[in-house]
Amino acid sequence: MAEQTSFAATGRRKEAVARVTITPGKGTFTINNREAKKYLTRETLIQHTQQPLEATEMLGKVDIVASTNGGGLSGQSGAVRLGISRALVKMDAELHKTLRQGGFLTRDAREVERKKYGRPKARKRFQYSKR
Repeated sequence: MAEQTSFAATGRRKEAVARVTITPGKGTFTINNREAKKYLTRETLIQHTQQPLEATEMLGKVDIVASTNGGGLSGQSGAVRLGISRALVKMDAELHKTLRQGGFLTRDAREVERKKYGRPKARKRFQYSKR
């Protein structure tokens, strides 16, 4: 049986879903057919997505192709981060302990609380007027 060359995984965060594929390579990183640095405009989001690669010393050793939809840029970067972590574990099971200790394999389950009636947002109240 031939050895597997690409490893796919799914990551989720808020309303965003990311399907990530990792292949051994030179370190190219594309999200939605665009370079990651151009897609994730903020430097903090780029660093956030690369944290699992830095923790496992795989930065520059794997090519990453991610397709995301739903949510905003922050949620999508979190989804890509989880997808990368899960794909790295599929690629090399020995990385599981490192990624688990770094907190990269935990899905951030926080969602936006729904808006309640009689209020402008979920918990915020309209200004109280005594007179």
